[in-house]
Amino acid sequence: MRLLLCLIALLGLAACGADPKWAPQEQVDAVQYVEGPPTYITLYTVVNKRTGSGAHSAILVNGSERLIFDPAGTWYHPKLPERNDVHFGMNDKALAFYIDYHTRITYDTIEQKVYVSPEVAELVLERVKAYGAVPKAMCTKATSSILRGVPGFESLPQTFYPKQLSKAFGELPGVTTRVITDDDDDNNHGVLLVQHDGTPLP
Repeated sequence: MRLLLCLIALLGLAACGADPKWAPQEQVDAVQYVEGPPTYITLYTVVNKRTGSGAHSAILVNGSERLIFDPAGTWYHPKLPERNDVHFGMNDKALAFYIDYHTRITYDTIEQKVYVSPEVAELVLERVKAYGAVPKAMCTKATSSILRGVPGFESLPQTFYPKQLSKAFGELPGVTTRVITDDDDDNNHGVLLVQHDGTPLP
């Protein structure tokens, strides 16, 4: 019963099928965003404010490029190419839009960042690119599967539960955490190209 309730909660926000997508290489190359060092991994966890349950998990990876693995997510941007739940070109405006998309009057977003070596960042980049399209309600299973076994992340569980993964991630050495809130309406997904300040993305 507990697993069933969790899966229902996950479906509420991350409802899409495992639809393979593969943007052409020229599109990926055109938007590649390199933030530069230091290298880090950021776990994003979306939490339902009414029920307290976790609704979605995703990871931002900053290595030789910065991209986000948004498994079974509904977020997209028409100018940012996607390959099987990996979104490229995650510059600061794109990331701000990603966070704003998920954070609303009914959902908070937990952002947990940990600095890692360039080698670890590259390993996670390789793993997210190779994982494949993720079925609906499997976002945290995919995210935890990618991180498990990576040096420094061995203590993380393989789990279906976003908050369980967030709790374990928060216990890693050096993690910084912030909770992002917003008073946007629950139905705030129609704005794709403009931020709150009116500037276009990306």
